[in-house]
Amino acid sequence: MSTNTMKAIRLHEFGGPNVLRYEEAPLPELKPGEVLVRVHAVGINPPDWYLREGYKDLPPEWRPQVPFPVILGSDVSGVVEAVATDVLGFSVGDEVFGMVRFPSFGESAAYAEYVAAPASDLALKPAGIDHVHAAGAPMAGLTAWQFLIELGHSEPNPLQPEMHLPVPLNGKTVLINGAAGGVGHFAVQLAKWKGAHVIAVASGKHESFLRELGADEFIDYTKSPPEDAAHDVDLVLDTLGGPTTGRFLRILNRGGALFPVFLGFSDAEEAAKLGVTVSMTQVRSNGPQLAELGRLLDAGTVRVAIDSTFPLADARKAHERAVGGHIQGKIVLTVV
Repeated sequence: MSTNTMKAIRLHEFGGPNVLRYEEAPLPELKPGEVLVRVHAVGINPPDWYLREGYKDLPPEWRPQVPFPVILGSDVSGVVEAVATDVLGFSVGDEVFGMVRFPSFGESAAYAEYVAAPASDLALKPAGIDHVHAAGAPMAGLTAWQFLIELGHSEPNPLQPEMHLPVPLNGKTVLINGAAGGVGHFAVQLAKWKGAHVIAVASGKHESFLRELGADEFIDYTKSPPEDAAHDVDLVLDTLGGPTTGRFLRILNRGGALFPVFLGFSDAEEAAKLGVTVSMTQVRSNGPQLAELGRLLDAGTVRVAIDSTFPLADARKAHERAVGGHIQGKIVLTVV
């Protein structure tokens, strides 16, 4: 590389998809513990548009300070270009994927031709899948993993006083709301892998897709509300979460659990009365867990569904697609 710049998608102000700018940005500098990755593909995720919009849905006192200009994104797949002298386990030329420095606000900097990532956030890319599919896996896959399989970190929980604890899934009935989306389609497959009976909730057009991924039952929420159609459920993973998530309390068995992925649950008294545990967590970067997920991806036990791809320069169109809804799997930006 003769130049010290690269192409990236940067934000100079908050707003709609039209504030995303494809432009020259400084090449990241490698710090100790880091790996420089030549990016081939970038997965896009809800935190990308929350940042783009200035976290307008958070209470003002929770909104982080964002230093402009900022490069969006956290999920990458690519090839190692350089490694810091203290890094073991990765070499130049290795194909890697990962969720970079999450949670952080604007420091992940993934929508770019090059990303400097802590080695601990990366794993070797599964040989059996391409960069586009690998880039779709980290945040959505780790979210499903840390909610359902193993938390994998000991950071204090900003969302609740106690740590989140996954529950044993073998032989349990698990309902996944928003099952066709990024987190949802991984959750369906991981719950199946762990021996659960899986009820998938999505709109009707996703039924055959979700049955192919292993869903035992399907509820089309456009025809009947899942809280009316389901009963005797042991765990609900509500990937949509928010203020309506309390509606699932009445379909849960006593001793069951409700895991909302987004903030807004407010029925704690009712949950206590029903003997239901309500718990959530914030996904965190974890290379070793990603390596475990990678083995499942390599074996075809879990697969990444791709909704659509866009060139990096068209990140604006990708964000328009994302906020349009009814996504099946993941939207990915291609860089090479």
